[in-house]
Amino acid sequence: MTNTAVDQDERLRRPAGIRSVQLGETKVSFVPDGAIQGRPHRWLPDTTDKTWAAHPQYLDASGHLVASIGGLLVEHGDRALLIDAGWGPVSLPAEPESPNGAVHGGALLDSLAELGRRPEEIETVAFTHLHIDHLGWAWHLTPGGRPVFTRAEYLVAEPEWDQRDLLAQGISEEEAAALTPRVRTVADGQEIFPGVRAQVTGGHTAGHTQYVITGGGTRLIAFGDALHSPIQVDHPEWSCLYDHDPTQSAEHRRRLVAELEQPDTIGFGIHFADAVFGQVRRDGTGSAWHPLNV
Repeated sequence: MTNTAVDQDERLRRPAGIRSVQLGETKVSFVPDGAIQGRPHRWLPDTTDKTWAAHPQYLDASGHLVASIGGLLVEHGDRALLIDAGWGPVSLPAEPESPNGAVHGGALLDSLAELGRRPEEIETVAFTHLHIDHLGWAWHLTPGGRPVFTRAEYLVAEPEWDQRDLLAQGISEEEAAALTPRVRTVADGQEIFPGVRAQVTGGHTAGHTQYVITGGGTRLIAFGDALHSPIQVDHPEWSCLYDHDPTQSAEHRRRLVAELEQPDTIGFGIHFADAVFGQVRRDGTGSAWHPLNV
């Protein structure tokens, strides 16, 4: 854990680097791809100027939320699973009318290499949902026209795949045609990898899925976009602009925060800047995200 509030504030401002946690025989590592800026009032419409004045630690110097993008590498022996695949090699400027500021992606393959993994060693890519900042490298083709993850199958919750609209995510018909044959749908509660089970939550999207990883007496919940910022831990009623069903997503967040408060439980927030691994603790009047010092 961080030792002071100053330490935590500083960590929440920075883009994320590689972070790893050991769960018994399983190692999980955040694989950074880049970052996206979010305009706080647009991303979380229920917040006010007073909200952010009281919590400047969540914002960068320009007043934006800094949301990391990337994936979670799960290694068990020689086997490797990737949960989500970043945004891909994309750099976009801020647009005045967009809820987003600038977007910078493209580092995921270099991050995998730093962790000693080649893309062809990934046996499975499991998606929390089918938004572009999670599909990323899975639909980008190499110059030879082959998928980047040459051996991997792609796992998507059945309701998410049934209601997909890949073209709306900016994926061309050619790219969608390359991705689709690799997809295998999964059901709620299904084990997809040693010690990893899918939990279909809905809310953010029709089939939004979190993945629960257990090992060494510890449970890690990779909760995808159920939470976009640590500030929602204390305010699960605050839904994100991008939530498909704000009421359902808020209900799930309340259950999720309660689960994260349980002993021997770690959370993984893919968009949580430099505090992607953490635990939830009751602090005074509410709950708070405490980053792991990893």
